Amino acid sequence: MPLNTVPLNTVPLNTVLAVAVPLIDPRFERPEWLGTRILDEFAPGSPYGITVPTPEIMIDRRFATVDLLPPPVDDVFAATLGPVPEDVVARSMFTDACPVRLDELTYIEMTFWGFDERPHTGEMIVNADVAEDVVRVFELMYEARFAIEEMRVMTHEDFSRPPTGDDNITSSFECRPAVGGSGGWSNHAFGLAIDINPFHNPYRKGSLVLPELASAYFDRSHERPGMVLENDQVVRAFTDLGWGWGGNWSSALDYMHFSWNGR
Repeated sequence: MPLNTVPLNTVPLNTVLAVAVPLIDPRFERPEWLGTRILDEFAPGSPYGITVPTPEIMIDRRFATVDLLPPPVDDVFAATLGPVPEDVVARSMFTDACPVRLDELTYIEMTFWGFDERPHTGEMIVNADVAEDVVRVFELMYEARFAIEEMRVMTHEDFSRPPTGDDNITSSFECRPAVGGSGGWSNHAFGLAIDINPFHNPYRKGSLVLPELASAYFDRSHERPGMVLENDQVVRAFTDLGWGWGGNWSSALDYMHFSWNGR
């Protein structure tokens, strides 16, 4: 099936618009403290916080998306692919020290379905070799109305700020080492891994849970929107590409994580 790569809008990506914001359904209202409350305790010798019980409002998390890009004009999936714009490079985690060249990366804008039951425009930087495959997967997810809260490029500020334990950014390229202290580059540093709804699909290894407030989502039998579940449409779509899922790991569980080589 050919990609529907028509422009999402006719306004340049870098243009600031006065977009009419629809009224938020009270069911999807975001708490004002989201992303601001720094965790009090940290694991010894670790940049991560100690696991904290999930707040009741987040046990079934369905928050509205904050639109950083102009929303689609209709509910038809669309995507654009191209070189990473200079201003996006400037706010991304890319540096000359990264293990991938800038011309080996592709910038994608594409439609995603929000928990607020509306279409939104997201952005992602991925390895150019997998860019079209990635768009196909997210088109399938959109058609299935798989809910995503936020899809945007990760910044140095996102990665370096003290943990609040409630992050939920769907993203790919992050120029950083692998989690767990192996010392090697993460697949994210090559644009060859994607994390989907981290809060709904957390990481766990021993006592470490990321995001730190997301432990309620380790009950995978309690199915809620935004969760990636064994053999669901998301796992099947990535598996059809030959990608591996962190939910199948043994020494750790990383339900958010898909990668081209399974690591």
